Amino acid sequence: MTLPRRGPEATEHLVLPGVLTAEQAARTVAAVLAVQRPDGSIPWFHGHHLDPWDHTEAAMALDAAGEDEAAARAYAWLARTQNEDGSWYAAYADAGAAPADGPVRGDGAAVATDRSRETNFCAYVAVGVWHHYLATGDDGFLDRMWPVVHAAMEFVLELQQPGGQIGWKREADGTPVDDALLTGCSSVYQALRCALAIAEEREEPQPDWELAAGALAHAIRSHPERFLDKGRYSMDWYYPVLGGALTGEPATARIAEGWDRFVVPGLGVRCVLPNPWVTGGESSELALALWVMGQSDRALEILQSIQHLRADDGLYWTGYVFEGDVAFWPDERTSWTAGSLLLAVAALGGDEATTAVFGGERLPLGLEPDCCG
Repeated sequence: MTLPRRGPEATEHLVLPGVLTAEQAARTVAAVLAVQRPDGSIPWFHGHHLDPWDHTEAAMALDAAGEDEAAARAYAWLARTQNEDGSWYAAYADAGAAPADGPVRGDGAAVATDRSRETNFCAYVAVGVWHHYLATGDDGFLDRMWPVVHAAMEFVLELQQPGGQIGWKREADGTPVDDALLTGCSSVYQALRCALAIAEEREEPQPDWELAAGALAHAIRSHPERFLDKGRYSMDWYYPVLGGALTGEPATARIAEGWDRFVVPGLGVRCVLPNPWVTGGESSELALALWVMGQSDRALEILQSIQHLRADDGLYWTGYVFEGDVAFWPDERTSWTAGSLLLAVAALGGDEATTAVFGGERLPLGLEPDCCG
């Protein structure tokens, strides 16, 4: 299944009243492109580190803007830097800046600054690869990236627990961390479904992945006790909806339950309670979740509420402290904050690849267990 492709000159779906004009959208896309390094990597900002998840999110935003070649370079970077076990490290130095423990390598190789390997970071490549394929129809790209996706999912599923949840990470020495995070597992569930879609497109069935996806969805929906308690974080509130595990009335009830705790009218979404700090990434992701639920009007309101985070260069401040000494904090404008906003706008604007990946109607569901254990 492939979808029609637009070029970067056709970005009507990135124009949204009160959020982005055509000129603003172009400026934001150009700002993300300016952060991307010649090797294809997309750090948080110049001189900072990158992680595989946020790198992929920024690449997806570039595809949503029709910047196929730049996105393809980002995925080529992932293919080159994948570890033999299918993973990526949790953080890499910006290739244009010296890491804390030494100079930049002259051979252009990625330098890891955190050698733990987080499962949701590693799984997300499947979401990005499927998104790029839907956006471009590039069969050669899918052929090249299939071994990368397959190895990544196998690494992730090695940490799946008997209850369906997936352990958070492997430490730098290889020790598995069996504790599971609801946000991370919800993201992995979306990734598993995208990986299954890739396998289906290639006619290479992966029944073990189907079983794994079903068991994970069951754990997310029915067994909160199998995850670490991170209820103070807004991501744990909306990610089961954004990742597609919760739909219909359960999704509506979950969002309604946390709305007054996390949403600050006119400012955005808190990152963590009780801190008086709203963030652009969480706000944009909530908007995406609301769109998934069919609540586009509320999604638009959330995106409009964070326009105070927009900077003149087209990027967005990570967050804003709204009590005491009010200020943008931390002092950074990140590629992934801009990327999350562009993806939310693209979904509301009907970009077909973005709606297919986040709407999930055409993604395989996996096979849930028959019993309720």
